Amino acid sequence: MSKFAKKKDGELPAVSTASLPDIVFMLLFFFMTVTVMKDSSIMVENTLPNATEIKKLEKKDRVIYIFAGKPTKEYSNVYGTETRIQLNDKFASVEEVGSYILAERAKKPQELQNVLTTALKVDKEANMGLISDIKQELRKVNALKVNYTTFEGDAFNNLQ
Repeated sequence: MSKFAKKKDGELPAVSTASLPDIVFMLLFFFMTVTVMKDSSIMVENTLPNATEIKKLEKKDRVIYIFAGKPTKEYSNVYGTETRIQLNDKFASVEEVGSYILAERAKKPQELQNVLTTALKVDKEANMGLISDIKQELRKVNALKVNYTTFEGDAFNNLQ
């Protein structure tokens, strides 16, 4: 008779599942805090032009977006096929751009109000006259930091 029991060959110990609920809840809380909800849906065609000299905007909380383009198929029967401006989730006229910028600026904290950037996401088929009118409205409300959102690529591809 031996004092020590022999090891049984090939048996693995059972996996402890006591910590699994903790891990699941930790992952759940992580994804709840990190996930960003989509602000608005795009109601206009938005094929962005290409550009070679681009710079990425680092702080998204300091950006106010203005979309411009032809309404998508689901909205074209109501709003027509002419280029329109979209502010948040509604179509707007050029005259409403200034009041929209002032309202969005008022929603931001006081320290960010002077460093806001207006990003124009304009379809490459849009009329430049509309863009010029938008820029005039931005000048009236002293929103002088304007960014044109583009894709990186050869700018000559925009001519096709």
